[in-house]
Amino acid sequence: MQDSAAPASTHPAQTALLASPAVTDEPFAHARIASYQADPAEVGRVLLLYSGGLDTSVMLKWIQERYEAEVVALCVNLGQPGEDFDAVRAKALDLGALDCHVADAREEFAHEYVLPAIKANALYGGGYPLFTALGRPLIAKLAVEAARDSGCDTIAHGCTGKGNDQVRIEATVATLAPELKLLAPVREWRMGRDEEVAYAREHGIPVKGGTEATPYSVDDNLWGRSSEGGPIEDLAEPPHDDVFELVTRPEEAPDEPAAVTVEFYRGCPVALDGERLGLVDLLERAAELGARHGVGIVDHVEDRIVGLKVRDIYEVPAAAIVLTAHRELEKLVGTIHQNGFKPQLENHWAFLVYAGLWHEPLLADLNAFMDSVNAHVTGVITLKLYKGGATVTGRESPAALYDAALAGFGESGGLFSQQASPGFIELWSLQSRMAHAIRSGRASMGGDVDREKEKR
Repeated sequence: MQDSAAPASTHPAQTALLASPAVTDEPFAHARIASYQADPAEVGRVLLLYSGGLDTSVMLKWIQERYEAEVVALCVNLGQPGEDFDAVRAKALDLGALDCHVADAREEFAHEYVLPAIKANALYGGGYPLFTALGRPLIAKLAVEAARDSGCDTIAHGCTGKGNDQVRIEATVATLAPELKLLAPVREWRMGRDEEVAYAREHGIPVKGGTEATPYSVDDNLWGRSSEGGPIEDLAEPPHDDVFELVTRPEEAPDEPAAVTVEFYRGCPVALDGERLGLVDLLERAAELGARHGVGIVDHVEDRIVGLKVRDIYEVPAAAIVLTAHRELEKLVGTIHQNGFKPQLENHWAFLVYAGLWHEPLLADLNAFMDSVNAHVTGVITLKLYKGGATVTGRESPAALYDAALAGFGESGGLFSQQASPGFIELWSLQSRMAHAIRSGRASMGGDVDREKEKR
């Protein structure tokens, strides 16, 4: 073990870091810092958020062994493509879970979480449509409900200490169920991938996809897919081809463009290419269309709330189509003041969700504003999908603040009198002209020059 004393030349900030407790050789460590953290002596039955992957499968056994506790597993369906939830449930039961609940939360996720994000045009850092951040508070809410129904005193999750998800899940559970405690085994057990594989082999745990480590950490649902880690961490390195599992590479997309129309009613997408669809079906259909044409690849560097700056590759074809269409329709029906002000609140909405503050009262206030603005966002937007691009080509709305007769270059008359323009311009530019005159040394707006300054 290294000596924790810092050399004399070390910066004071580094000295403080080096003086912190060193990592021990203990295979597991436990320290309670927050009031909601589980005390090992008091853990009786644990609700484990379970995916069927290596981490949570090892956790299922590890919690039974480490805490001598019963485990109930919960798997949540948010529209992850290709997931076999029956197989996941069977695996949990084989590993000793008392039960494994599979919650189909796609409708709730779409209507109560994704739809508010659409109305808010939500993009964190200008690029991330928040699909993981939106899913975590719902997963945490369902975990609280399942824990109470199953008589659990503790909820366990598979988040690391370096990510945002630990904040989103733990903040939500602590808000909704202060009587429940939380376990985060990855923060506690200090096992790497190799140690987890060894533990799995020792305990007869089948490893999903074999024991060969994938270079990426992946998360997905019906609103998008993220990949991080491995080669992605090299900021100078373009994304490798093997990272793309959802969206076709733009250069490999069809050579012929496709047109798609998205219809909205009060801000909610209700039809695709003229076909009325439920929200889940519409998002899945939009994802298929966008993915086929290479739409929705985002190479994004963002600031995590735990202080780290990271790079992610997002595949978000549904969001790329729906958000582009929604923003355009909203711009068409909104006033200059609404269109100028709303993006400021959208940025704050996105930050609150990204930061795990789903139950922050300000978010409810912002949602009320978003609903009010979207009351008039009804109409149809047409987009051209072509080799990675989603370009608006057509707009229709009964609430459009657009009059072709007024906007045209011909003689319009009526509400718009061109003869009134000079008076408007004089008043509109008044302060700017005053500021220019004063700061350039003029004594008045009439153009008289300060003679004393002229002499100098």
